[in-house]
Amino acid sequence: MTLDDLLAREGIRDLVARYNSYGDTGKFDLLWPLFANDAVMEVGPARGERRTHTGLDEVKEIFTGAKGRVQSQDEAANTTYIRHFTATHQIDLVDADHATGRCYFAVIIGNAVEPGGVDHWGRYIDEYVRIDGTWKLQKRRVYVDGNVASSWFSSE
Repeated sequence: MTLDDLLAREGIRDLVARYNSYGDTGKFDLLWPLFANDAVMEVGPARGERRTHTGLDEVKEIFTGAKGRVQSQDEAANTTYIRHFTATHQIDLVDADHATGRCYFAVIIGNAVEPGGVDHWGRYIDEYVRIDGTWKLQKRRVYVDGNVASSWFSSE
């Protein structure tokens, strides 16, 4: 493995970490630059109807829609945090500017009154592209493999 390969893998790991961190904390102005302008996101259950969002404007709607849903439920449930955790991140370098990846995720939701717990879980199947030296999400397929009965995101 070359130094360039190692730097590419670390850049991609950082990309995925920032995606989760910025999304969880509502730092959307920092989130948007993580996507290529022509990015595609496919979201939904592993088995069932899935939705495809093409282009950065449509991808943004996923997050702004989730923000509204979380805010309305937050008022009722006193939620204080949402945390995405990723594991087993496999990265395959295609060439100097393209890579694919896959990892598992679990989402924990909690508040100041209840300790919280796992809400939903699944997989990210990704395509990455390096643009002007920076790794970005070109395509992300989000497969929700399961959720608790009271999940906020069971309709996703």
